[in-house]
Amino acid sequence: MESKGCAHRIRNCGSELLALEGFLTNVNEDRWKIIENNTRLKSTFLYCDLNRLISNEKDERKELLTNLTGRLSYLLEKLDRDVKTRSVPLTRIHFDDIANVLREIDALLVPLL
Repeated sequence: MESKGCAHRIRNCGSELLALEGFLTNVNEDRWKIIENNTRLKSTFLYCDLNRLISNEKDERKELLTNLTGRLSYLLEKLDRDVKTRSVPLTRIHFDDIANVLREIDALLVPLL
């Protein structure tokens, strides 16, 4: 049951994180702050739920989730840096990369939902 809850939160957090990309149109200082704060918040939730899910998994799925979580963490750090430097092109690129990793994670979560 815990894994199912984590899977739902991961899916929701991922969707909410990716929705922040919409703030990059007509971006101003207030929008950058919203992106920055929400990216950190969603990243924390994703990290906690993915770690909890990994600890409950077995063998092959555990290894796949661990690798994807590492890639996601790396990309989230890059996104955080891009948001701090206010780089719209790099932020868009990293949102796209994060979306790809989240799709791969989502595919592994389907059996849990």
